Amino acid sequence: MAQRHDFPPLRYEPAGPGGAPAALADGPARPGSPSRPGGRPRPYGTGGAALTGRTAREVLAAYLHHQATDFLRSLRSHRESGSDAEGTREAARQLRASARRIGGALHTFRPLTDEKWADQLRGELAWLSGTLGREHASTARLDRLLGALQRLTGRAERERDREAVPARTAMGSTLSPEAAPPAAGRDGADAGEADAILSTGAARAGALLERQITLARTRAHSAALQALGSSRFHAVADAVAVLASEAPLTAAADRPAEDVLPPLAEQAHRRLAEAVAALPLARAGHPYNADALTSDARQDAPWRQVRVLARLSRYAQEVLDPDDVDPRLAEAGRALERHRDAAEAAAAASAAARTPRIAPATAYALGVLHADQRHEVEAARFVFGRAWIPAPVSEAAQPVRKG
Repeated sequence: MAQRHDFPPLRYEPAGPGGAPAALADGPARPGSPSRPGGRPRPYGTGGAALTGRTAREVLAAYLHHQATDFLRSLRSHRESGSDAEGTREAARQLRASARRIGGALHTFRPLTDEKWADQLRGELAWLSGTLGREHASTARLDRLLGALQRLTGRAERERDREAVPARTAMGSTLSPEAAPPAAGRDGADAGEADAILSTGAARAGALLERQITLARTRAHSAALQALGSSRFHAVADAVAVLASEAPLTAAADRPAEDVLPPLAEQAHRRLAEAVAALPLARAGHPYNADALTSDARQDAPWRQVRVLARLSRYAQEVLDPDDVDPRLAEAGRALERHRDAAEAAAAASAAARTPRIAPATAYALGVLHADQRHEVEAARFVFGRAWIPAPVSEAAQPVRKG
């Protein structure tokens, strides 16, 4: 029986008269979500009681103030962490999260802000988040690749153990001809040889990856320290400090929040829906479709764009009501993060395989690792498709009509 989800597909119905915000397709309301009569979910992005009686300025300024305060608090924690590596990483993660949310809000609700100021701050926050994120990404990529190598070599060893027939001896006697294991065929010999090559090359491949990625991580760490001490960063921190006390919004933000904010959030969600519609979800919905096994930056680019748009849509919902964010966006976002991590890990394995004068066994292990990570890319696309469009109910699960 096909799995059912307790939320409707993430899609829009045509806008109502007067350009009213489009609603989500009918389906059961999420637990704790305000719903319309008859059990139908309320229109997307109305914000419920969170927007009633408030102006767009009050709602948006409160969100920006909160995120700016978190940004400054994380910056202080980062400075005070000193030699505490774990504390420094956590503070940098929170700093990047606040920067992304501020940038996302300024992007989605740009018509309510001083657009020149918002565009400049958004660009600087993107620079800061990207600079601070490269070190963490290098660490995570190395852990991912080394873990995959260990898993692949361990699996090869287990398969060899299963195929081998243990020699049973008793009191020093050998096996009888009838009990002796059959001689391995050509296919079995080839498989065993390939596993042996993989095990031999995995150690060298791991050492090569560790050397290359550690060098990239060291450079990223130096760049992050340089950025945090630069005048450019201090200008960004000053702008965020101003944002924590007064958000430079225009007169358009003085209108009722329920009239101004939902249409802008809907635009962000519609851009996401349009980008998803361009993805080959029908192809990705078939397990082992092999569509993602070829490493091609042009093929991965639309998925990366959808990841960015999904994040913007989720941040827009947080502005309207932080307690009523569609859980599908979080689930889809996790799948797209997995997609990005696997694609970048595959690219790192491919780059390492192009190192001059490496041993054939090392190149073979890196090729197997590359294929493994592209399989992870394929699996992430499958999970995203299932999160975005729930599987239909199988015919066997549908009620039988009488008469």
